[in-house]
Amino acid sequence: MLLSVKSLTVHYGKAMAVDNISLEVSEGAVVTIIGANGSGKSTILKALSGLTPISSGEIWFQGRRIDGMAPFHIVSLGLAHIPEGRRLFPYLTVLSNLKLGASLRTDTAGIKEDMDAAFDLFPLLAARRDQKAGTLSGGEQQMLAIARSLMAKPKLLLMDEPSLGLAPKVVNELVPIIRKINEKGVGVLLVEQNVPLALKVARRGYALQVGKVILEGSIDAFKGSDIVKKAYMGG
Repeated sequence: MLLSVKSLTVHYGKAMAVDNISLEVSEGAVVTIIGANGSGKSTILKALSGLTPISSGEIWFQGRRIDGMAPFHIVSLGLAHIPEGRRLFPYLTVLSNLKLGASLRTDTAGIKEDMDAAFDLFPLLAARRDQKAGTLSGGEQQMLAIARSLMAKPKLLLMDEPSLGLAPKVVNELVPIIRKINEKGVGVLLVEQNVPLALKVARRGYALQVGKVILEGSIDAFKGSDIVKKAYMGG
């Protein structure tokens, strides 16, 4: 198992944000977490990447327990996080942002190879490599955020609301991008409010409500679920 989360509980002060959640991502899988604002989706990803301390539970990555580790250590093990809002360095160029994504690596030849692969995946970034990140469109910034995370050579990619604030045409472009990343052997844990997008790319899912899992299973089960239709798709 690539990722195994056992009985995860997270508090913000006295308020419980995540309540006794367990989930798994197998090698090379795409798994989604769906839920409304405030359901705990982003908190889970922050806990996995060491950005938010957990109250109880265990997080295992590639058979190694990682809860309590520093974020940079978790990244070095192969877990990369694309946060909500992208969090680029707006006054640095596209190229500089990508290089920062590889800052924990020392394999110069491998870094160059992955840089070329990033530009192959996102040709628009190649054309804008000397442009400051803050001047890119929203869709281009999302491409850069994804490319930067891939420079860390992850085995698992955490994606937090990648469709947020993007035009529908750009959102549709995310589906083949996620699939291409996954085809290269990278597992994906996708947090999304855009449920149709999530159901297009994931094989398995978890639905959250107020910090608790209310549904888990295959995507076919999600597509046929009255809970999902009523809560998230206006059905």
